[in-house]
Amino acid sequence: MRRLILLRHAKSSWDDPGLDDFDRPLAPRGRAAAPLMAAYLREKDLVPDLVLCSTARRALQTWELVSPVLGGEVEVKYLNSLYLASPSRLITTLRRAPESAATVMMIGHNPGMEDTAAALAGPESKKKAIKKLAQKFPTAAVAQIDFEAANWGLIDRGGGRLVRLVYPKDLA
Repeated sequence: MRRLILLRHAKSSWDDPGLDDFDRPLAPRGRAAAPLMAAYLREKDLVPDLVLCSTARRALQTWELVSPVLGGEVEVKYLNSLYLASPSRLITTLRRAPESAATVMMIGHNPGMEDTAAALAGPESKKKAIKKLAQKFPTAAVAQIDFEAANWGLIDRGGGRLVRLVYPKDLA
């Protein structure tokens, strides 16, 4: 079995309108939400073997806040290609994950995170999670998608089971 955790970066700041989108930092609300979501992941034993993280500042800062809460050593690959990536790009990147990584976390942006979750969710997905996904995929939200696949190269659209979609406000 393979497990994918999609983590949308935490809430970013719009305080400096002169900053390029790529360089926007986290807002105070994001700095609070990221460790909260990490504690939830740890509690549910959803600690990744590999993290694929966008190189945008807000994604990097999200991982910096999540990492210490998860504990342990997690391999991280920082990829420019995940910045505002399409579902096709995200899925292609995921298919290249090593077989040794049973659980992969991707930290990225919308609409890519939301659209990728929708693209991968198959008919065995939990109805409650699908209903939430149809509403929104807010900042710092976590989606868990499981696959009955021997390796990441075998995953495909509609082939996963969306198990949960958790918003920070669900935990507050």
